[in-house]
Amino acid sequence: MKLYAQGYPLQAAANAKAAVAWLRRRPEVNGKVGAIGFCWGGGVINELAADDPTLNAGVVYYGVPPLDLAVVPQIKAPLLLNYADPKLDTRVGAIFPAYEEALKAAHVNYRLYIYKCANHAFSDDTQSARYDKPAADVAWQRTQEFLAQYLK
Repeated sequence: MKLYAQGYPLQAAANAKAAVAWLRRRPEVNGKVGAIGFCWGGGVINELAADDPTLNAGVVYYGVPPLDLAVVPQIKAPLLLNYADPKLDTRVGAIFPAYEEALKAAHVNYRLYIYKCANHAFSDDTQSARYDKPAADVAWQRTQEFLAQYLK
């Protein structure tokens, strides 16, 4: 948690931005690049979306919002946000509503899904206590459809 508080996600987002630029130059890429992040990586994708106006799509699974919500108006990429039930994931559940309000105010193209009765890490099939196959399957189907829409 100490690295997070020191802004490490900002450095990770800068690294991801460099990766987006590198991917976009690859001959086998159609010029469109999307990014997916789970948990801590979802927070990185939220930061990346604010930092890289060339990102074509971002998918977040239960990641924290950008550290500074003032950057939300900079987001140009459509976002798919998959969040756990805030009654179970109380930490992230307490902070993503303010993110949604900032997204609305900035007129960002986003889709938010809250998976009732699913906890943080609901898509992680290595965590049997939290894995929720029905929620994970629906979220993954939505992810595939979203990326197909924005990356083809």
